[in-house]
Amino acid sequence: MASFKTIDDIDVAGKRVFLRADLNVPMMDGKITDTTRIDRTVPTITDLIAKGAKVIVASHFGRPKGQRIDSMSLKPVANALSKALNGRPVAFAEDCVGLEAEKAVNSLEAGGVVLLENLRFHSSETINDPTFAKKLADLADVYVNDAFSSAHRAHASTEAITRQLPHAAGRLMQAELEALEKALGNPIRPVAAVIGGAKVSTKLELLGNMVEKVDVLIIGGGMANTFLFAQGVDIGKSLCEKDMADTAREVLEKAKKHNCEIILPSDVVVADKFAERASYKTVSANDVPEDMMILDSGSKSAKEVADKLESCQTLIWNGPLGAFEIKPFDSATNMVARKAAELTKQGKLLTVAGGGDTVSALANAGVQEDFSCISTAGGAFLEWLEGKELPGIKALEN
Repeated sequence: MASFKTIDDIDVAGKRVFLRADLNVPMMDGKITDTTRIDRTVPTITDLIAKGAKVIVASHFGRPKGQRIDSMSLKPVANALSKALNGRPVAFAEDCVGLEAEKAVNSLEAGGVVLLENLRFHSSETINDPTFAKKLADLADVYVNDAFSSAHRAHASTEAITRQLPHAAGRLMQAELEALEKALGNPIRPVAAVIGGAKVSTKLELLGNMVEKVDVLIIGGGMANTFLFAQGVDIGKSLCEKDMADTAREVLEKAKKHNCEIILPSDVVVADKFAERASYKTVSANDVPEDMMILDSGSKSAKEVADKLESCQTLIWNGPLGAFEIKPFDSATNMVARKAAELTKQGKLLTVAGGGDTVSALANAGVQEDFSCISTAGGAFLEWLEGKELPGIKALEN
């Protein structure tokens, strides 16, 4: 695994620490609807405060494309961050560079915290401009990255800045990287992966990389329909990428070569439409009525997967097994997720999950606290699963 420093390896006492966090929280009418990303930044800030650092928190928020847009200001986040830090004051700087930022940073005392305004109010951030990175770096003595979710982008605050300052990974970044290394870099076998979601086309590279790395690949969601179709199964009016059939067959062939067992649903839940209170039934995957659509794996399939996890040591999860947003089409995802959580609590399974839909699906199953690691990163988690090098991680390497 790439070696990187953590905040235990750097002396931060009395120093200004530029902390790149991910505070891109969901907001409605100026109110934060989910504080998970704020809460997950707290351990790093708390540890830096305890070490006597002056903490400068920076983040992006939305996609303002270099414009100053009031609805994308991080100002409301300062109060939420203060609350998460048990009422510790968090100052707010009206800009992330220049006089406003300098003034706010200069008034910090050891153990003080300031939140800078949205990095993306400057277009120089997203083009990884070294001059802009230098302006950010001039505010600090040390750089700490705690935003794994932004690690797949080479931006000024995640990549160029590391060339200007001594750098380390924050607690969240450290935890995610260590979990990912245990899951795919150097895992305890057998390794299983649950890969779900709507489309094969968006997860093609991921599937290709997975069959080389894991022992069991469980395919669910709309993707499974495409694989069933590729094997000549009639799937009625289910969501399916028929033009990806050849690709699906290639994945199946590659899996054989690498001794990777692929599990597709043997029974499925079908309905006449994707809607609440739609009439539904469970049928064999080979007996889908032509006027119905597959919306979930059946209970027999879910039990097969749950039983298979008993013999595995490591599980990687990305994407739901069905259209979990509407009950009862969340049943298979819930059953398998709860089994994975139970095995994790018993110390028999290391479970690493990530991706937007995955986090929601596992929360829906009530197991978000029970997995070994749930990454809130979407794109970065996906690119890591695809075997790609992430610029933000590369930049942290010693």
